[in-house]
Order: sequence, then C-alpha cells, then structure tokens
Amino acid sequence: MLSETIKTLRKQAGMSQEQLAGRLNVSRQAVTKWETAAGTPDVENLRAISALFQISLDDLLENRSPIPPEQEFRFHSVTEYDIDSIKDFDITFSGANGVVMTGYEGEKLQVLLGSDRIANLDSAFKVKIDDIKKRIDVDVRRFAGMTESNAKESLHILIRLPQQYVGKIELSGNTQNLELQNVRAENAEFSGKVSRTLLNGFSGRLELNSNTDMEITCHDLNGPLDVNQVSATSRLTLPQGLPFCTVTRGILNSIHYQQDGETAKDFSLRGEDAGHCDNVIELNGIKSELIINASSHKIP
Repeated sequence: MLSETIKTLRKQAGMSQEQLAGRLNVSRQAVTKWETAAGTPDVENLRAISALFQISLDDLLENRSPIPPEQEFRFHSVTEYDIDSIKDFDITFSGANGVVMTGYEGEKLQVLLGSDRIANLDSAFKVKIDDIKKRIDVDVRRFAGMTESNAKESLHILIRLPQQYVGKIELSGNTQNLELQNVRAENAEFSGKVSRTLLNGFSGRLELNSNTDMEITCHDLNGPLDVNQVSATSRLTLPQGLPFCTVTRGILNSIHYQQDGETAKDFSLRGEDAGHCDNVIELNGIKSELIINASSHKIP
C-alpha cells in the first residue's frame, strides 16, 4: 500500500512525521492521514515525496520501496555513521547474495545486513568504517567460521548513501545480484564477480569490472557505462528508444544487438548524434562479447 511505502521511506530516512511535514510544507496531520490510509497525497505532494526520497513516481505508486526495510529479514543489523562533507566511498565485502546501493536525502551512511538464515548475524559479520580525510572506507568482514559460500547464499547488504555527500564510489566483492538505485556519483566502479546487475535511477559514469557472464538490466541510462571483461559474454537490456552510442576497445571484443531477444542490426547512435550523446556504452578487455537488447516491454 502507498501508506506503508511512505511510512517506510520516512523511517528509513530517520525522519519524524513532523520533520517530513516540514520538508513537504504540509501539516503533521496530513502525513498521519497518508500513513494510515485515511487520506492520499495529491499529485504535487506525490512529486515532492518522489523527489525527497529519490524514488520514481512509478515505484512509489507501485509500492516498491527502493530498499527493503530490515524488518523484511528475519535477522538484521544496522551500522550508521554521520557524514558532514563530500566523501569518496570505498566499500568492500567478501561475499553476499545481493547488494543494493541507494542514495537518499539524509546525513548518515547506513549499512544494513539482513538474512533469513544466519541467526548469529552480529557475530558472523562486522562492518568496519574508517573516515580518512576525504574518503570513507567500509569493510564488511566475515567472522565466527562464516564461509564465503554461506554468505553468497544467505547474506543481503543494503547500503544507503547520503546523496548530498557522495563523490566517487568504489565497490568490490562477489555477489549474485547488484542493484544501484537512485544514486548520483561522479564515477562509480564495481570490481569482482556478479551475475546480475540492475540500474534504476543511477547517474554518472559506471564501470563494471567482472570476468563472469553478466545480465545487466538498465531501467534508464544517465551517463557512460564501461564493461570490462576477459573471455566473457554478457547481455545488457535497456528500454527501446533509449539513445546511446557504443565503443569497442581491447582485443577481440565485439558488440551485438537484439530487439526483444531477436537478432537485430546495430541501432546505436552514429556520427554527429553519437558525438552529442552522454550514454556511451564501452566494451573493453579481451575476447569478450556484449549483447545489447532493446526491450519494448516494461523492464521489471
């Protein structure tokens, strides 16, 4: 329900009803009505909520929170750290089933660990945060005999970055699923192993360095995307009609095209149009293939 989504977003941002009301220039009673389903925000307030929490109107109205609340996991832990200036974030983890990174309008770095199977979450993992001048180092470490295999099966990592203080992002580790949602960064780089990557509302240059076959899904594209691989075949799905151009570098690399899964001719921008396009998809590395699939259907 929309009421539960608004309540969840407010709590995740660490806001009281009074604070949310102040940010939206409405009464606290209005917020109470929204959260109890006694009333519904009008269009202007829906847009304001969407902008405040960096969530699309579609996701807001479809009741999909940009990050699952920790209550959705049977076991969870939260680590927070106050940020007061622009920082580069260097985040490492040694294995997880899924990693979700999102930006939000707040002043705390939040790292949430969740699992339905790992009961000793607090002793099995520790989140170490070091504030070094203009950089924040985050290290999710395994302890108590926890194996990477178990972590990749049962651990979920949810990272919330205070958007106003985000500079560059480096993320490294091994995971089945990586999601970047509503994050703006000058440059973001992932290094490690990942099977599925989802981009939804990410803005900036993104580098994916992984030698595994990847399924990359883009709800949108707002900047360059570099795919760096060795002897791998990956597939990138994006909405039909989204403008982009391509660059192939490295040794024996190739880019191919599909429309709704069927082989198609090159539909990337060329010539002068490509020169004015910010969405540059670049394949680099050795002996790798990238299939770019344009989907006419709604991307899940």
